[in-house]
Amino acid sequence: MSNEIAVIPQVKPSALAVMAGRINVEPSKLHSTLKNTVFKGATDDELLALVVTANTYELNPLLKELYAFPKKGGGIAPMVGVDGWIKIANRQPNFDGMDVEVYGDGKTPTHATGTIYLKDRSHPVRVTEYFEECKRGTEPWNQMPRRMLRNKAIIQSIRLAFGVSGIHDEDEARDIGGRQAQAPTYEKPVFKRLIDPEDNIPMLPDPRLLDAVPAFTPDTPQKQLQAAIADAGVLEGAFIKQLKAIAPTLIGKSKTITELSDEAAEKALAEIHSIIAEEVAE
Repeated sequence: MSNEIAVIPQVKPSALAVMAGRINVEPSKLHSTLKNTVFKGATDDELLALVVTANTYELNPLLKELYAFPKKGGGIAPMVGVDGWIKIANRQPNFDGMDVEVYGDGKTPTHATGTIYLKDRSHPVRVTEYFEECKRGTEPWNQMPRRMLRNKAIIQSIRLAFGVSGIHDEDEARDIGGRQAQAPTYEKPVFKRLIDPEDNIPMLPDPRLLDAVPAFTPDTPQKQLQAAIADAGVLEGAFIKQLKAIAPTLIGKSKTITELSDEAAEKALAEIHSIIAEEVAE
């Protein structure tokens, strides 16, 4: 086993590489899958904007946590379902739980109140949404008015409590687009660990287009480590396996990068070159 440490140039990873590292797929394969499924019809500039948005809120478009909806007059709007909004809340360090109450007798509600509890505030954030103001003449609202109003209260309370911006729920996206939004349907994608040179892989966006949208900047040790791993072309699972082999006490029971403590992620980031070099040597 060589004792030499591999020197890896420190370059800023692209937004697509960051997302690929988070969900453990090849960037080129991820690009073609997004263009053919959840971001179908998006230009390269629009796809980049959607990827940056997904990275900012740590959402997975392939799980329909975020998808594109055409806007009236051109362009697209990033749409997030209620599961994606709840995921955003659960990832906030000061999130301390949530209550939702739907009021009104019978099938038709009158109003719903969402309450978000925060660890660093003495008073909760409370938002009330009214049925008469929120209802739409769509099938979900006609068949499940109480659930739809509950979802609206959840989304708006999360938005207010954590200052979420730049994304929309289904009703908002439909208003922007001028027609009803529909989540895309597609077969579950199959990802290959290795790309055959004979495969016809679509080219990544022109690097000059990356200046069109500000690059995603990892703001936690875990995200910084994921970005560094993706940039080095190493799969997250392989890196975790190697880290566990050489520093089991540091990694503990963590199975992914996001489960690492800040201290563990910082130490792994500081030693990433030697860890990768150990993996390559083996």
